[in-house]
Amino acid sequence: MARQIAHVVTNVAHYDDPTHATGLWLSELTHAWDVFEALGFEQRIVSPRGGASPLEPRALTWPLLDASARAWLNDPARMELLATTARPDQIDAETLDALYFTGGHAVMWDFPDSVGLQAITRRVWERGGVVSAVCHGYCGLLNTRLSDGNLLVEGRRLTGFSWTEEVLAGVASRMPYNAEAEMKRRGARYQKAGLPFAPYSVADGRLVTGQNPFSAKATAQRVAALLAG
Repeated sequence: MARQIAHVVTNVAHYDDPTHATGLWLSELTHAWDVFEALGFEQRIVSPRGGASPLEPRALTWPLLDASARAWLNDPARMELLATTARPDQIDAETLDALYFTGGHAVMWDFPDSVGLQAITRRVWERGGVVSAVCHGYCGLLNTRLSDGNLLVEGRRLTGFSWTEEVLAGVASRMPYNAEAEMKRRGARYQKAGLPFAPYSVADGRLVTGQNPFSAKATAQRVAALLAG
């Protein structure tokens, strides 16, 4: 039976300032999708509210718009997947082998407090599945508690978009919070690459995370390796 994985994407289209657009960082989805598709995984897309997932404009410009992301933009069937994402209550966590949280700054607003996403994450984890995230996607793990009341991330090694990278990207002043600091405050053992924007991923058992957009493929490959093993 094919492995089943759900990709988590945002519904948020802008920062607190509505003139500052944001959304899903498309390549963080497509790079992972390509890895899993090549292995024959069954894939779905879920978002906090269901429906459309807007795209981060910065990710659609050269040189960030690579062949993988461009192929999605030019494929109406795949773009339809992003226009009609499932709600959490439409996803059966009992069938999932893995969960993969994508990024883009938008997720900082709608991932952390989604009760539906937390329920899926908790069930996948407690069934022995893989929970993964790339870049800002780790914001989706900030407040997830397990059945024993403990935070999933407490005491576990992970990575995600660093505060240094926020500063270098020129958007730190627009952020609703410092995700790296919030992870550390929750007891996570945060790690990052020696150089900003370098590909970097961390696996702590069944928790797999990638630091930035350039880490999506490596993160997905680690997830695939765990599922294969």
